Amino acid sequence: QVQLVESGGGLVQPGGSLTLSCAASGFTFSSYTMTWYRQAPGKDRELVANINSVGSATTYADSVKGRFTIFRDNAKNTVSLQMNSLKPEDTAVYYCNTMGRTRGYWGQGTQVTVSS
Repeated sequence: QVQLVESGGGLVQPGGSLTLSCAASGFTFSSYTMTWYRQAPGKDRELVANINSVGSATTYADSVKGRFTIFRDNAKNTVSLQMNSLKPEDTAVYYCNTMGRTRGYWGQGTQVTVSS
């Protein structure tokens, strides 16, 4: 079965950096777009970034452009999110997703808290 396991979250000060990772299994990872979403308390889940199956195309939410970088390693079945210049408004649970928001698969999420 499809499994997505996120890791790398934590508490970081404003201006700091974190790298999230998502380990995938149970499907042909190299055939699918991978997406990072986040959900802050009281807010809808929003798309943060995605990357196509071969890693040649990426998209980002305007709020993270220039600060976050998504990348993948198809040999290791992982997708990562490098987050720099973190702001308090980046505080959220971050989720890894594949095969679509509505009918796709999700990880359990990893908490990122940006606070001094």
